[in-house]
This record gives sequence, C-alpha cells and structure tokens, in this order.
Amino acid sequence: MKRIVSVAAVALSLAGSTLAVAPSASAATCQGARTAVAQTSGPYYKPNAPARAKISQTDTVGTPLVLTGRVLDAHCRPMTGAKVDFWQADGLGHYDNAGYRLRGVQTTDASGRYRLVTVIPGQYPGRTEHIHVRITPRGGTTFTSQLYFPGSTHNDEDGIFSPSMLIKVAQNSPAQMRAAFTFVLPP
Repeated sequence: MKRIVSVAAVALSLAGSTLAVAPSASAATCQGARTAVAQTSGPYYKPNAPARAKISQTDTVGTPLVLTGRVLDAHCRPMTGAKVDFWQADGLGHYDNAGYRLRGVQTTDASGRYRLVTVIPGQYPGRTEHIHVRITPRGGTTFTSQLYFPGSTHNDEDGIFSPSMLIKVAQNSPAQMRAAFTFVLPP
C-alpha cells in the first residue's frame, strides 16, 4: 500500500528551513530561469475570473502560500501588462466549479512582476499538487502551463508533471510557504 504524503505535510516537515531562491531575472540575463513549458489547461478552467491577486479566503482549506515572480519574454525582458490567470484546487484537492473561489486574474507591473496569495493545493486522483496558469502578453498569444511543488511524492507519478515548472521555495513554516517562479515565455 502506498503512503500518500501531501505537499502540506512536506511543508510542515521542512518548518524552519530556508532554501535559496534563484536570483531574479534581469533585462540582461535570466540567471537560472528556464523557458516555461506549455501544458494543458485541464478540465477546470473557467473564463472571466475576477481581477484579484488574493484568490484564497480565510476559510479556504490548505496551508497559506504567497507566490511571487516575474513574466519575461524569450530575451529575458519584463513583460509589462501581461494578464496572468491562476486557478487551482483547495488543500483537499477540490475545485470550485460553481463559482470563482481559488481563481483570479492579475496584470504584471512595469517589471513584469506578479504576486499570488493562495493556499497549497491538494492532490486528487491521478494528479500531484499543482497551480494552473494562463499568461496573455499584451498583443500576444496566450501561454498555458502548470506550477508544481518540490518534494511532492506524487510528482513522478503524474503524467503531466514537468520538473522545469517547479516553484522555488524561499521560506517554509507551518503557518505559510513563500515561493517564487519566473516565467520565461517561449518565442
């Protein structure tokens, strides 16, 4: 019988530890960031999510997560005004298909930055923990992918999982995880 270990459990086991985050990308180089991998939007995408950077509520099940990062073009330049659409399951692996809970759209700032306040999503059959994202640059083509969590015991069992899309954990505590991901969009 397989033992199921969630990312939330891994987050708790790492309490107090700090992992280094790759330096932020600059206009000159992407300093360790790789080109993002396009992936399916899955069956739970809903258009017209509300404009907001905080997609969780105080009663949302799951360990709080603050995810920050940048959206860069293939030449590592910030993509100002890119529309970033996030959606995910709650800490138990349930999506809100009736409303817009754990769904939100935001626009990158002049440095291509975004900031998402949410929870660590739970697993559901056949999938590891993940956050969906669609990025639409101003006047550009929409890019769709998924973000994953390091240390999840189910990453290798998930047929969609891509190690290139692992978030970088900056701080972990039982109360909150802070992480980062720089999207370098393909040309």
